[in-house]
Amino acid sequence: MVTTASTGHGAGWWRSAVIYQVYVRSFQDSDGDGVGDLAGVRAKLPYLRGLGVDGIWLNPFYPSPQHDHGYDVADYFAVQPDYGTLDCFDRLVDDAHRLDLKVLIDIVPNHCSTAHPWFAAALAGGPEREYFHFAEGKNVYSADGRGEFGELPPNNWRSIFGGPAWQRVTESDGSPGQWYLHSFAPEQADFNWRHPDVAAYFEQVLRFWLERGVDGVRIDVAHGLHKADGLPDYEDAVDDELTGDPLNPHAWNQPEVHEVWRRWRSIADEYSASTGRERVLIGEVGVLDAKQLAMYQRPDELHQSFYFEFLRANWDDQILYDVVDRGLGTIADSGSSVAWVLNNHDMPRSVTRYGGGAPGIDAGDVDLGTIRARASALLMLALPGSAYLYQGEELGLPEVTDLPVEVLTDPMFHRSEGVRRGRDGCRIPLPWAAGQDGFGFSSAEPWLPQPDWFADHAVDRQLSWGESMLHLYRDALALRRRLPALASHEFRWLPTEPGVLAFTRGDGFCCVVNCSTRVVAAPVDGELLLASHHEAGDKLPPNSAAWYVPSTPPDRRTWHLEPPPPLGARSAVPTPGKEV
Repeated sequence: MVTTASTGHGAGWWRSAVIYQVYVRSFQDSDGDGVGDLAGVRAKLPYLRGLGVDGIWLNPFYPSPQHDHGYDVADYFAVQPDYGTLDCFDRLVDDAHRLDLKVLIDIVPNHCSTAHPWFAAALAGGPEREYFHFAEGKNVYSADGRGEFGELPPNNWRSIFGGPAWQRVTESDGSPGQWYLHSFAPEQADFNWRHPDVAAYFEQVLRFWLERGVDGVRIDVAHGLHKADGLPDYEDAVDDELTGDPLNPHAWNQPEVHEVWRRWRSIADEYSASTGRERVLIGEVGVLDAKQLAMYQRPDELHQSFYFEFLRANWDDQILYDVVDRGLGTIADSGSSVAWVLNNHDMPRSVTRYGGGAPGIDAGDVDLGTIRARASALLMLALPGSAYLYQGEELGLPEVTDLPVEVLTDPMFHRSEGVRRGRDGCRIPLPWAAGQDGFGFSSAEPWLPQPDWFADHAVDRQLSWGESMLHLYRDALALRRRLPALASHEFRWLPTEPGVLAFTRGDGFCCVVNCSTRVVAAPVDGELLLASHHEAGDKLPPNSAAWYVPSTPPDRRTWHLEPPPPLGARSAVPTPGKEV
């Protein structure tokens, strides 16, 4: 008996798709204003088709004051003028579908911009105030009661971007008034999802974009819509004026949120059935427990949720083993498949993280980070499930860590008084052509400055060099499409020496990852298909990965048995040559 991890039950293009995340503002500028736009994305669709991805996910492109670059939505039914028009969007979807590319968009249901008409009406004292979390403040002289002055926030919740999660308003008569909840920036007011009008509104939003032909939606903060009734204090709140606390159990992951996703799933399924094209829901779910994450992916809820544990995992064989095993052993059992992710618009780039850089932000060892990022790409693309690539990942871009303070735009930087550098460094406009102005991104000065060394990562240079990161991704994605074994629902760990991971998919594919600092022998004999390091073959250099077609199936007696070993029990996996 051998371990068989299924990628899920039934068909569905999303189960094994590779989706490319497009941060529209930084992808390609078509009109020379220094800001990316939908027409720019449309112009680069052939590049994405050539890369080998199955679809794209567009970050928010709605009208917005851009306090959080589109995640503060003022109108959910239109396009930010900087990015184009609804007609531009429709042409993008049509062209993508002609190239057999799926299109997913971002929907932000937890909060909206304070420029949204509902919030403006709420400030004016209208009934729309019930659509948000408005509350009386506490009396500064009696913290456990509510006084006539209400100088203190209603509770002790913290904003994820730093500081209190409450902002006091001035009422229409000029007097100090109630406070409203904002889990992120003050310009992003949280909706009150206990009001039925809010739920009905977002069902209209979902239908509007499904009618325009999108293949699915990525749902921002999918675990945050409902708040605990009564908005109680968080007893274990972090006493820190600068940083937020994402673990507040009263603000996140309330059981009522699952009813929202059941309703949305019924709408998505309705469109899937009526059009013959499956429409999907992908959640950004910020829970740390894989079993809790899997609950969002039950058959009548979201199709998938990003598996952020993989993104956060350090370059260590035991850690990676546990993370992968936990993902396959929980999420796949829900009937879904794992959505693997190494980068996104909210995290320092993997090249920097794997090189020991980030938080403060330290650039780390870029060469080491690049080597490991190449290997992690082969690891991710060999695993059963889907993969989400953040733009520039295929170019091996490191984080830009030395942006001048005066150009930083992320509210996280400003709300934390500079304690947290923010996310601008992973959002720099892409380099397309080494010798052009703006490296081919725009004829004008880009909205965030590009460093000179971006030239070495430009698409045109990487296409001319056969061992570039771009070619590695193109080759890996082509093999992923072509190899029957990588469509298999079977996954088996192989026994290895310390520091090494190895697994098979079906009977005709093996992936080996050397996380150690020494050269190791490959645990299989066979044909080398692809490697992250040019010296890989029957031996693997440090921090490298390779794909093989085994000449003979490995001895199945040495594969670990059902059920998978408990977390932290890697030592229970047989070592080479040991019988089970």
